[in-house]
Amino acid sequence: MRYIDEQAIEKIALGAAVLGTGGGGDPLIGKLMAKQAVRKYGPVKLISLNELSDDHLVVPVSGMGAPTVTVEKIPSEIEVTAPLNRLENVLGRKVDVVMPIEIGGINSLFPIIAAAKTGLPVLDADAMGRAFPEAQMVTFHLDGFEPSPVTMADDKGNTVVLYPKDGVWSERLARALTIEMGGSSSVCDYSLMGKDVKTSVIPDTLTLAEKIGGYLLDNNDKERLGISKMLAELQGRRLFEGKITDIERRLSGGFTRGNASFEGIRDDQGRRFTIYFQNEHLVAKEDDNLLCSTPDLIAVLDAETGFPITTERMKYGARVVVVAFPCHEKWRTPKGIETAGPRYFGYDFDYQPIEVLLKERETCIG
Repeated sequence: MRYIDEQAIEKIALGAAVLGTGGGGDPLIGKLMAKQAVRKYGPVKLISLNELSDDHLVVPVSGMGAPTVTVEKIPSEIEVTAPLNRLENVLGRKVDVVMPIEIGGINSLFPIIAAAKTGLPVLDADAMGRAFPEAQMVTFHLDGFEPSPVTMADDKGNTVVLYPKDGVWSERLARALTIEMGGSSSVCDYSLMGKDVKTSVIPDTLTLAEKIGGYLLDNNDKERLGISKMLAELQGRRLFEGKITDIERRLSGGFTRGNASFEGIRDDQGRRFTIYFQNEHLVAKEDDNLLCSTPDLIAVLDAETGFPITTERMKYGARVVVVAFPCHEKWRTPKGIETAGPRYFGYDFDYQPIEVLLKERETCIG
């Protein structure tokens, strides 16, 4: 066990924005909220899977909605903990441990906020290894666990309890309610015992986010050593460097959807690229040639600082470095690809691992 303090939160927020592949909610807002909570209540306990008891009740705490909404409709501390309190009432017992459902953006920090207020420990693990746009895109769903009961809360004081039959229905019902709640909500789902959590989650992802954030905070502008260290850590690849020449972004069905066009610069001068997103970056192409697709990770970094840029923060003229990383092995199983591969999102091509796509095109930086 160790403690998460304000310095750790700074690094986690930055690293989680990389792993969040453009989504997961604005990490700046989450960082400020988490720092305020730790300042008010004290540092948060972070425990590993080895420290988790089989009979511990573990509950993910997260936010749902479009990232563009969260920028203007900032969640409150009460909104973050309300679904946790409602869940305890429904189950008739106390929660023992909270965890992030995804290691991305604000959702990596929601459980830290909840833990600071309640005094509960946070599990160093998540159920995606990245961020995905839909509620069923979690390892718990891949492993056959049910999300019920699902508790939700909004900024107006409303709380809701759902009993969906599976992760797909959880997404459909919770998304519809989130839209009615103003485009964002806080959620607790997949409350599981420690013995089940141990078999399904992706371990040590908060520690990984903190490590990546540390690399980028130490980044040398000219040498880009922080980016090089990050790519080495994640077995990542550089896709291209470019300038955003056009961005189309809209709020649709409770998601931030759209695409960004890039004109290559420096070594990529004369080349053109496109990234397609639904909250998270899903597909990267050079002209019609596929460079990377979900469930592998795509991250857009500021070319000067190396800091990640989320989908709602991308803007015309920004100079960026786009990188990609292989996803966790669970997402490369048939069910993983069926659940979160390109065809699920309507793209007419099969998933190919980034290592295959870029074998002869790109090499790791450093």
